[in-house]
Amino acid sequence: MQVFLASIPLQNARVVVVGSGEPALAKLRLFLSSPAELSWFTPDGPPPENEQSRGGPTPIVRGPVAEDFCNARLVFIAIEDEVEAARLASLARSAGALVNVVDKPALADFQTPAFVDRDSVVIGIATGGSAPILARDIRSKIEAIIPAATGPLARLAGDIRDTVKASVPDFLARRRFWERAFRGHAADLVAAGKPLEARREMLRLLNAAAPETGVVHIVGAGPGDPELLTLKALRILQDADVVIYDRLVPEAVLERARRDARRLYVGKSRGDHSVPQDQIEALMIAEARAGQRVVRLKGGDPFVFGRGGEELEAMRKAGVPVFVVPGVTAALACAASAGIPLTHRDHAQSVTFVTAQEKPGGIAPDWTRLAAANQTLAIYMGTDRAGQTAASLISAGRAPATPVAIVENGSRPDERVITGTLGDLGGMVARSNLTGPALLFVGECAAFSAAELDVRAEVAA
Repeated sequence: MQVFLASIPLQNARVVVVGSGEPALAKLRLFLSSPAELSWFTPDGPPPENEQSRGGPTPIVRGPVAEDFCNARLVFIAIEDEVEAARLASLARSAGALVNVVDKPALADFQTPAFVDRDSVVIGIATGGSAPILARDIRSKIEAIIPAATGPLARLAGDIRDTVKASVPDFLARRRFWERAFRGHAADLVAAGKPLEARREMLRLLNAAAPETGVVHIVGAGPGDPELLTLKALRILQDADVVIYDRLVPEAVLERARRDARRLYVGKSRGDHSVPQDQIEALMIAEARAGQRVVRLKGGDPFVFGRGGEELEAMRKAGVPVFVVPGVTAALACAASAGIPLTHRDHAQSVTFVTAQEKPGGIAPDWTRLAAANQTLAIYMGTDRAGQTAASLISAGRAPATPVAIVENGSRPDERVITGTLGDLGGMVARSNLTGPALLFVGECAAFSAAELDVRAEVAA
């Protein structure tokens, strides 16, 4: 986070604006509908009357002196003379005010964000002063989706807040009440301009408020790019009380969760199970029985080598309500991001997802079937045994010259694609110093990766 947006109360606040041009007028307009006391100084003379905002303060046609900044909370200086602007900023700071000097960020304590103003609800978009036009464009998009009734709805919530707190002492039940209030019929009534009916509906909901039974959502986080989260996964993350996540879930995805949700890390890697599977399942059950909305967040898709089936079975046996939200599985996302088609009319009529890490004491893969031609293998958890896997496939009939690709951190900004042949797969892994999650792709389609095509272009040149 490069900048911090603070929420500054404007009740009983004094705001001072210095300047007579359009930048100063723009700052004045921000506060015309607020409860702040406005003072406006125009040292270069007042603007024409037809440019002055209705309901705005009468301009004071002189430069401010130190006493004029007394009790000011915010000061906006919009004049061209940089020396004079710096002097006035110093006077304002000495009086205890926060200062914004328009178009001179080096002299300012803060930049003015682009605002979406819904009365009691204000949304700010800030770029640290580096891209104000971009901030305005983002504001326009948000404006289009935030109903005008959002402000009145927030005011109504403020009116009954103490009543709700006294009537529903349980924190989780209280939050559930507000969610029903903001997302249900009461919100529709506010939007229809019927505040009294909306208030009655909220009070009716209040009488029915009670602690709720917990629930578990087993959610696929996708391959790591937060934009590949499904809309359903995003909505459930933003409603979660507890997020139990594994090592394949990056911070960029966790940031999409509700900010005050508890995060519990239960990551596992080969030979290092920080929390055994049975303890993870016990934790999910305990949190749900405590009334929490639990999200078990798993990299990729929970039902593709993610042990989601085991966790689903455990929740059902415990009588815990459980739902599964599929995610974009890593094989699909990594292949697409690297430019590898998993099937191709000329080269691969099927694709097989396989793990190189079978359960201890379990059945070994059928290498003869996996070595068949005209298919693509997407191998999960295969880097530790890449050499063995390649040897098994070659022994079963796959040609050593078969194209292969390693995709590390697929779909993420630090994605890396390494290409070669099956006979050298073990050496490729050893030389590549892989540190992130990686998938192996074996088959003629691996030659379509962008990295491989770049190599061919260099050879041809």
